[in-house]
Amino acid sequence: MTALDASYAHCRAVAKARAKNFYYSFILLDHARRDAMCAMYAFMRYCDDLSDEQGATREALEQWRHDLTEALQGRLPADPLWPAFADSVARYKIPHEYFHEMIDGVESDLEPVRVQSFAQLYAYCYRVASVVGLTTIHIFGFSEPRALLLAERCGIAFQLTNILRDVREDAALGRQYLPDEDLARFGVSPSELMEGLRTERFVSLMEFEVQRAEGYYREAEPLLEMTDPAARSALWAMIAIYHGVLGLIAESPADVLVRRVSLPLTEKLWIVVRAGVPAMLRHG
Repeated sequence: MTALDASYAHCRAVAKARAKNFYYSFILLDHARRDAMCAMYAFMRYCDDLSDEQGATREALEQWRHDLTEALQGRLPADPLWPAFADSVARYKIPHEYFHEMIDGVESDLEPVRVQSFAQLYAYCYRVASVVGLTTIHIFGFSEPRALLLAERCGIAFQLTNILRDVREDAALGRQYLPDEDLARFGVSPSELMEGLRTERFVSLMEFEVQRAEGYYREAEPLLEMTDPAARSALWAMIAIYHGVLGLIAESPADVLVRRVSLPLTEKLWIVVRAGVPAMLRHG
């Protein structure tokens, strides 16, 4: 096994073990795209861990940024993910700035977070999620430039879903992503998020935020038709899984205060089956 093969094998193992939502859509891709997505996921997962794990430091994140710069210039650091990562970036011509923006995003999570406005929240979501969508659409392939804007919007929809799902968990970590302007509008205090108070005011706030996220899912809908047909089923499944989580939150908004809302494994697998049938019909 070559070093590159070993690197891809490592990234596949990371994605299989950690990508609870994304991995199910990866299996609908051809081998090359699936490997590239696993390499991107391994990089993103490591970035996220550097800001989330106990004892996370800015120094560790800056070392990772240095390693990224080295890898993109062909000088591969020791971590086993780098050969596959660099190979995928070059193969799919992924702009390097996406990865630096991603690090900028997770770096902001090293300190307590309190978002004041939706404009501030959008900028955060862009750095940690839209750049993931932009990276993904380069791997999947797209037919017109507008796909880049729609991939950005799709990333916003995904991250808003994550934020709504993780309200209580984030509050316990000193992170308040729901904007102050929204909390004030519905009369919800930051301390109520921390305490997990299930009030009608909180439910109204969540219903507002769900509708905002729904708007971004709707705006991103044309992206499917702009994506290479060979990767379209994977994108559909990815969106369906995340949108399904938002649907569960919409059904019972206060539940996010007492449990982590997620789609059952059976539902995720059913989405993959439904996505895979059109692909099988297209290929005979």
